Parts: sequence; structure tokens; C-alpha cells
Amino acid sequence: MSRYHSYLNTSVGIIGRYDGSVPLAVFLRSFFAAGKKYGAKDRKQISHLCYCYYRTGKMFKGNTLPDDDAIREYILAGLFLCSSQPNEMLQQLKPAWNTNVHLSIEEKCAIVHPAYNTPPLTAYHAPLTTPCSPLSVFPWRTALSEGIDHEAFCRSFFSQPDLFIRIRPGHNTAVQRKLDAADIPYRFVNAHGMAFPNTTKLDTVIELNKEAVIQDYSSQQVAEFLSSLQRDQQLSVWDCCAASGGKSILAKDILKNIKLTVSDIRKSILINLEKRFASAGIKPYTARVADLTNPLFTLHPSPFAAQQYGFDLIICDAPCSGSGTWARTPEQLYFWKEEDISHYTTIQKKILANIIPFIKPGGHLLYITCSVFKKENEAMVDEIKERFKLQLLKMEVLKGYDKKTDTLFAALLTLPK
Repeated sequence: MSRYHSYLNTSVGIIGRYDGSVPLAVFLRSFFAAGKKYGAKDRKQISHLCYCYYRTGKMFKGNTLPDDDAIREYILAGLFLCSSQPNEMLQQLKPAWNTNVHLSIEEKCAIVHPAYNTPPLTAYHAPLTTPCSPLSVFPWRTALSEGIDHEAFCRSFFSQPDLFIRIRPGHNTAVQRKLDAADIPYRFVNAHGMAFPNTTKLDTVIELNKEAVIQDYSSQQVAEFLSSLQRDQQLSVWDCCAASGGKSILAKDILKNIKLTVSDIRKSILINLEKRFASAGIKPYTARVADLTNPLFTLHPSPFAAQQYGFDLIICDAPCSGSGTWARTPEQLYFWKEEDISHYTTIQKKILANIIPFIKPGGHLLYITCSVFKKENEAMVDEIKERFKLQLLKMEVLKGYDKKTDTLFAALLTLPK
């Protein structure tokens, strides 16, 4: 039993030092690198306990920081809520809970303890239906985009989303053959999409980026927005917040003949993108560093000022809260404050104001976020329509909380001729 107490105490120490300024995965790597005494099994167990704690979101987060004893109890409660099979740690430390891991989240919450209930954090806090409720994990129910099931969304935080790939055109047979030969379990989610357990290692089995790309299932569904733009002639496409280039590769696979421009505010990202595009066979293309929140970004040597007639399509996968991905990074939910939303909406408005003038008449804007907040989604589309006179063609919340995947938002708009 001392081993499990050691795991628990180490997790308490990590949580006490972690402030959310870097991803939890990065912090844990640094922590374990400095403490060579932890073996692989130790690292896995301690990391799991930390993630279970943060998966409870705002459920146990009161107005003051809890002491170490309270954190220990919250970690064990998180482990109980996130477990679907009995495990040795619960058996040693909470045997009564271990016999009930098969119950629903709501039933488990009723077991945990009424004392864990905390006062509402904001006016958006959903009413608690039990002394300890999954609805308090994400308390901003009224701030959600239309159609999102608050209860189902809260429930999704207690399990890790799957890993997804999108098989690129012409590689379905080869990818499936390699996965079968390596005896890797998978399931098809559509004709070209596969799902795997999150810890699956694929880089030594298939040729990533060339044969398939790591891409969340909801991100893959953006293809439905692009397919309506297929043309016989070449389209000029600007992926303005390109990051790792996943949307650019998708656009190339769907639209085929495109003149591609990519930009990002970070040079390091574009260096990584260059390597990924080389593996994916994406060429030619133009890449530039650009701070799109600054209206003077076109003054630097770039393709933007030279793009006299504008772009046929601008893809804006905008910087956002990332709230649709918080089941993968639950620490972001834990540290999120309601007022933080204004930081991202301000950035989004600045970027949109600077890129929309580069859409040619009859051209399109594909606006994407990985957010569940209506202020970053529907409200931003209203802003685009009213301020810039674009017409909305299609808008959808790509729900992933019931599919072990992320939740995204996408809207396709056009500038009338």
C-alpha cells in the first residue's frame, strides 16, 4: 500500500506546483526528467492520477485553494469517476469505490460525498441535480453554442478521446494492410477515417503524412465544407493560421489543383510545417510569417500585397479557447476563467478584419474554431455578416463529445460578386 500512497503524495506535490502556464504533459516531462528515480510504471501511474484530478474540472474548485488532504481526496474521486474497470489503487485506498466503478457517472457522483459540493462559480453555473454533479465540471451551460448537450459534454471529460487518422487518397488498402500485419486494433469512422486507442503508436507502422495524417475526426468533417468548392480551374487558397498544416493538406486532397499560401505568427511552426509538407508531397506552396492581428502585416515582403485579385478561399482556423479539445487537455478547463473569453474574441476580430479584404468577389471564407463557446462561434459569424457583408452558406457545430473526439465549429461564407 505504501507504493500507492507514494504515487498519491507525488501527485499532490505536482498539482501544488503546477500553475497551468504550460501544457500538463510538458510539465510532467520536465518533472520526471529532473527525478530519475521514477520508472516507466511510476510515471504512467502518477501522470494518470494528475489527469484524473484535472478531469473533474470545476467540480471541486472552490473559492480557496484546497489543502493537501483535500487534494488527495479529490484525486481519488477523480480516479473513481474516470475508471470503468476495478484497479489496484482504488482497491487499496478506496475499496468500497472500487466495487462500484461500473456505475454511471451520476451514480458515482452520488457516492463520492456531499461535502465535495462547492458553491456556484458564476451566473452560468448549471443547477446541481445531485450533491456532487457532473454538470458542475463545466459550469457555463448558457454560454455553449446552440445544439450542444451540456450534460453529455460534461460527461465526456471523464474519458480520454481516441486517436484518429485520415487516410489520404489512394492509400486505403496499403494502410489497412499494414495495420492488420502489425496487429493494431482500429475501427473505421468513415470511408477514410480510422480511430485507435489514444496511446497507439503508428509512426513505425505507416508513413504518416504521406499515407495518412493524424487528424481528429471532427477536423476531418471539414472536408464536407470544402467539397462544395471543387472547381475545374485552379483555386488560390490561403491557410492563414496554418499551424501544423492539417487543414492545408485536407484542402489539397479535396480541392486537388490549388495555389497554396500558408502563414503563421511563429517561424518555428512553419519550419515544422515545411517538414510535414515534404513528407506529404505538398508542393509548390508559399509560406510566410505573419502577425495577422497587426493591420501592417502586408508591408513586409509577402504574397499578400502581391495578391492583386485576392484569394478564392481563405481558411481561418482561428486562435481560440480550445474548449472543444479540453477532454484531451483537461488542465485548461481547470484553470479557465470566464473572463478569458474576451482575450480570444478580440484576437479573432482583429484577424478577420485583416484577412477578409483579401477575399476576391465570389470567393469564400472558411472560419473554424475548436471552441464550444457561442461568443467564438455563432456570434463571430454574426460579426462577419454584419461588419463585412459576407453571406453565410453553411454553419455547423461538429459535435465530438459523444464520439470520443473533439468538438469543432465551422462556417462557410462568401463575398458576393
